[in-house]
Amino acid sequence: MLTEEERLRYARHLVLPEIGEEGQEALKASSMVIVGAGGLGSPAALYLAAAGVGRIGLVDFDDVDVTNLQRQILYGTKDVGNAKLDAARRRLQDLNPHIKIETHAAALSSSNALEILRGHDVILDGTDNFPTRYLVNDASVLLGIPNAYGSIYRFDGQVSVFGAKGGPCYRCLYPEPPPPDLVPSCAVGGVLGVLPGVVGTLQAIEAIKLVTGIGVSLAGRLLLFDALSMEMRQLKLKKNPQCAVCGENPSITALIDYEEFCNPAQPHEVTTSQLATMKDAVLVDVREDSEWDRGAIPGARHIRLGDLAARVEELSREWDIVLYCASGNRSARALAILQKAGFRKARHLSGGFAKWSREH
Repeated sequence: MLTEEERLRYARHLVLPEIGEEGQEALKASSMVIVGAGGLGSPAALYLAAAGVGRIGLVDFDDVDVTNLQRQILYGTKDVGNAKLDAARRRLQDLNPHIKIETHAAALSSSNALEILRGHDVILDGTDNFPTRYLVNDASVLLGIPNAYGSIYRFDGQVSVFGAKGGPCYRCLYPEPPPPDLVPSCAVGGVLGVLPGVVGTLQAIEAIKLVTGIGVSLAGRLLLFDALSMEMRQLKLKKNPQCAVCGENPSITALIDYEEFCNPAQPHEVTTSQLATMKDAVLVDVREDSEWDRGAIPGARHIRLGDLAARVEELSREWDIVLYCASGNRSARALAILQKAGFRKARHLSGGFAKWSREH
């Protein structure tokens, strides 16, 4: 039941025939979890909190960096250097003290995903890398919880609902991840600061529709948004009966190693376990300055990917060099630069700093 104070707060919802008191009570009784409290998670969390979703879970393990403030509207300058989840909790509770905020200060992984995501009505995928994206999808299907999906890059965004009853999942659309070196991160490729506000808000709309039962879900459709041309178009999606996780005879019935799935080890790669045995290896971090400032593998030297070609002579071709970035994408490109310059003993770290951080 809604209190009188809640009726006043949600008055503009209550006058909507499609929502009314019954729909608002459904929101109050609902539980949603947002994976990633960044560009997409920020607007989604703010609007879901304002809408009166009774329990909101946030999954993140990062601190607020000044480069986040261009798009991650949950945070202010005073939050720089603090844990995102602490700042997010304060902001959301101030926005709506009637709701419950649960935080999970961890990187979502195969070992904790089912436990963290279980018990929620909707999952909102605010991740920015393929291993976690496939992990969220597979956990969504295995748990039977719909996934309000969003992704952004530069000026383009995508939104859909995956894992809904009878509908396709993310693997139906993308059975295999793209080669790691072909997908630069937002730190390298950039992103229009307003874009995640649009996409994250659309995710929140889909989540609200799923809980209240109003409107037509994006399940079975992929919404494509081009901010430069200000155009939206849709692609129809079908459930793939041969899908590895939601098909008629699924081959994936439990969570797997998603770093290995998205970044399979190659002869020119080093795993984190191999790195631990390489006592004489020279580590080179090719991430951006802001990423380096937040933490690095001990003993590494820092040469940004964009500077590597000009600074290549700072390295010796006789060294055992291991390059790394956040997840393995940029370090693969860095390796190509060194190989072209005659570095035959250079390799790069599979899974990057993200995987190393989870294991140390």
